[in-house]
Amino acid sequence: MTAVGPMTVVLAGPRSFCAGVERAIETVERTIDRYGAPVYVRRQIVHNRHVVADLEQRGAVFVHELHEVPDGATVVFSAHGVAPSVRADATSRGLRVVDATCPLVAKVHHEVRRFHSRGYQVVLIGHAGHDEVEGTLGETAAITLIEDAVDITDLVVEDPTQLAYVTQTTLSSDDVAGLIGALSERFPGVVGPHAADVCYATQNRQDAVRAIAASCDLLLVVGSSNSSNTARLVEVAARAGCRAELLEDESELQLEWLRGASTVGVTAGASTPPELVQRVVEALASLGPVRIEERPVRAENVNFPLPMEVR
Repeated sequence: MTAVGPMTVVLAGPRSFCAGVERAIETVERTIDRYGAPVYVRRQIVHNRHVVADLEQRGAVFVHELHEVPDGATVVFSAHGVAPSVRADATSRGLRVVDATCPLVAKVHHEVRRFHSRGYQVVLIGHAGHDEVEGTLGETAAITLIEDAVDITDLVVEDPTQLAYVTQTTLSSDDVAGLIGALSERFPGVVGPHAADVCYATQNRQDAVRAIAASCDLLLVVGSSNSSNTARLVEVAARAGCRAELLEDESELQLEWLRGASTVGVTAGASTPPELVQRVVEALASLGPVRIEERPVRAENVNFPLPMEVR
């Protein structure tokens, strides 16, 4: 007896971990190995519950702010980056700091400092409350967050010839293009970074979803709801006309999602462990006959060096 009919499972590629996430996780593991447990981590090292739980078992202690870290302890900054005030606090407390900030997030921080030093008023396109956005906003008081077109309409600019923008790295490229277009229409002199801030991994995973969406009845996106790049994959699929569902792991798979779905796409955000995708595929295979098809749009061969403290 099978629960569903024959099904083709299309695996989007690339999917799951990116270089920045792999670097961040290995940084925590090596910090524990080198300095011993407990090692404190400010915020979730990456936005995935399974990753956090695994590192907790190894000796990581996750905290929200530095006041929860004992004086003189070892603390890892998450992949999302921190404001300069957090770094200063860690120094004044005598904490041993290992910085796992993704290099592509660090690039955005550098751009903010560069624009600010040249007298530009800076706007950040991003989502309020996200860890990455909080860190970037902390670079200077002279920065304004833009979330939507209304924020652009309401934006007060002192000198339109001295306006610059940066963006959160994990946004939808379509959303970013639309907001940059609206910003440029209102302020033709606005300038941006030399290279797009939406990171290669976010872009690649969105492109992979676009490549399979039209041929799928359903797209399953594996990852945590607080992961920005994962949530964007659901939106990208919906815009392409494909029904999409977000699930943390195979335990959240619902039979009603699969009714009438003969072709099911599967992808995962950049912070999602590959084994969770495999577990979802195995859960689908347990429900009836399944044919699995890989459809990669491009290969990724990016590697980032580990922080000096743990090399």
